[in-house]
Amino acid sequence: MFPALLIEKTSEGAQNVSEQSLSDAQLPEGDVTVRVEWSTLNYKDALAITGKGPIVRSYPMVPGIDCAGTVETSSHPGLVAGQRVVLNGWGAGESHWGGLAERVRVPGDWLIPLPSALNARQAMALGTAGYTAMLCVRALIREGVTPKSGPIVVTGASGGVGSVALMLLSKLGYEVTAVTGHPEEEPVLRKLGASDILPRQTLLRMTRPLEKAQWAGAVDVAGGAVLAAICASMKYQGVVTACGLAAGMDFPATVAPFILRGVTLVGIDSVYCPKEERLAAWQQLADLIDPEKLNGILTEITLPDVKQAAADLLDGKIRGRILVRLAAPENAG
Repeated sequence: MFPALLIEKTSEGAQNVSEQSLSDAQLPEGDVTVRVEWSTLNYKDALAITGKGPIVRSYPMVPGIDCAGTVETSSHPGLVAGQRVVLNGWGAGESHWGGLAERVRVPGDWLIPLPSALNARQAMALGTAGYTAMLCVRALIREGVTPKSGPIVVTGASGGVGSVALMLLSKLGYEVTAVTGHPEEEPVLRKLGASDILPRQTLLRMTRPLEKAQWAGAVDVAGGAVLAAICASMKYQGVVTACGLAAGMDFPATVAPFILRGVTLVGIDSVYCPKEERLAAWQQLADLIDPEKLNGILTEITLPDVKQAAADLLDGKIRGRILVRLAAPENAG
């Protein structure tokens, strides 16, 4: 038996979330079973656990869109017992039981071997947020944005994706403007690599089809009016990577930035990203990330804390990365 967070629907249609003891026989189909050491609490997990977003597609569901641990059993030709692995996306925590449990069983093709430079805790300190940030940075580079192109703007800079994006971009030599709704976070954001701080409200006041051209590239986690303002403020042939909808699903923009400044809007999907790109992103994360800076943005909790932490995350009471320890301390590598 092992502990897991389980989301169920009552006969009245209400959602119930509780920690339960489950057996391996209850795990869903898959050719690899992993002993989970660390998981995380992401924005999508918080929406699922609180019921404030239509994330869960079937019940009962173990939430958790990512985890890291050790293969216990495998009939997959590319994975063996004892191998360290990472899981991100593929519907984990949405349509397939996810990582907020001491055991997870998934198709082996979903798993990525843990880069040798990272342990399981460090991998989840990055987690889907860090992996998504790396996908955004890789897209900017692929589209030709270099440090000489001009400054990069990162929205939601106090959150998981934004904070890791700041670290990665500054490490690569870019000048970065951090957008935040939490001005008290300025010292932390500058330590992570921000050259400039832009209050979110200042950005939201930019409502014209074209604003002053300021940035060569962008990492946006917000969507909505924030993304529209970012696009309107890009330099000629600027590149915007969009990976989230924290400020809304809508996009109240015009075509002006795209047809008058040649702006490119690149969508970033971390859930079904091809395995080759995942491998490259995780290896680049292992090469670039500063563990000391990473430790400075972590909040560590255990499974019984997750339900309350999910509510706190959506209320803006927790920022940075939230680590969830599943294994006993002596076994949490």
